[in-house]
Amino acid sequence: MRRRLINSTLAVVLVVIAVFGVSLVIVETRTISNSAQESVDSEALRLISVVESRLLGAERINPSVLAEQVDDNRYALVRIPGRAPLEVGTRPTGRVISSTASGEQGEKVTVEESSSAVTREVGRTLMIIGAVALLAIVSAVLLAVRQANKLASPLTDLAETAERLGSGDPRPRHKRYGVPELDRVADVLDSSAERIARMLTAERRLAADASHQLRTPLTALSMRIEEISVTDDPDTVKEEANFALTQVERLTDVVERLLTNARDPRTGSAVVFDLDEVVKQQIEEWRPAYRGEGRAIVRSGKQGLRAVGTPGAVAQVLAALIENSLMHGGGTVALRTRVTGNQAVVEVTDEGPGVPPDLGARIFERTISGRNSTGIGLAVARDLAEADGGRLELLQQQPAVFALFLSRVPAPRQEPERPVR
Repeated sequence: MRRRLINSTLAVVLVVIAVFGVSLVIVETRTISNSAQESVDSEALRLISVVESRLLGAERINPSVLAEQVDDNRYALVRIPGRAPLEVGTRPTGRVISSTASGEQGEKVTVEESSSAVTREVGRTLMIIGAVALLAIVSAVLLAVRQANKLASPLTDLAETAERLGSGDPRPRHKRYGVPELDRVADVLDSSAERIARMLTAERRLAADASHQLRTPLTALSMRIEEISVTDDPDTVKEEANFALTQVERLTDVVERLLTNARDPRTGSAVVFDLDEVVKQQIEEWRPAYRGEGRAIVRSGKQGLRAVGTPGAVAQVLAALIENSLMHGGGTVALRTRVTGNQAVVEVTDEGPGVPPDLGARIFERTISGRNSTGIGLAVARDLAEADGGRLELLQQQPAVFALFLSRVPAPRQEPERPVR
């Protein structure tokens, strides 16, 4: 690659020099020749004017007087009717630049100069142009070598980073090269490395996080059982029993998902599901707990969204956010669904004080908590979201706004009914 860059740069410079250099040589040669001819013409006119003025004044005209008007390296021949020709200087041999001027009384003046002076001037000009062209070539080669090293070395580093990433070492290098395109590739590789590292960490911690993942469904199940224990209404018992069975199914789904991921991390369980059903289920499950605290939980936004993911995992993420608002937030908790690009977004916000400014994005780190909790819930929720290709982010700190991003599946179009003929 270095050789190709150097050769291509050198070829471009040589073409430019060939095109503009030849044109410049032609222009300069003509300019020097025209300038020399104009100088000889001017001297012939000046000499004929001297001769005419002396003839009119009946003054003597001899070579010594005319020599003062002629340049030392030029030759002049003066012809006056009725007199012998007068010569000034030495007549040049070979190619000459000549100019003849005539007076009103028939006198003629011819001035000649050897073209060797023009040749020497053209030669000096060619030497200057050649030196500039050589300097341009040397500079182009040096710049091409520098640019080739600047591009080839980062590409080698990026290839090594990709190979290291493929071999199972997901540590990002965070190295940049000052070239926007190469820095973009480095950003993508670092992002991929960080993502892979997070996914590997999530897989390794699934077993350790099982108790925390199962705690929320168990809490909801215990609340349903308490409702059953304090009521004598058969309809209420039946309704709460059905909710309890739903919680048992969720627990079973979580356990199966943990076991599946433990056996083969590459086996995905993402499916297309109705996001409204999951949101509605979570609101119904957590409404008694919020009612007991004198608070409310509501939903708003776009409905009829279909997303790609694991319904149980999405429910766990939303449950973690709702429980987080119950423990650390205040006022009404709102779940809002919306669409951005090709993603479906579920936002969870409340009217509490929000996330402390010193935490910020660190709220998703393990053992990081603002109110003496375990600091595991949000970390596990983010791992669950990313396991199926989604992501969990803190969009706003005060009040806190958490957002779960999932891949959206457009709703199928319904064909209009055609009238039967």
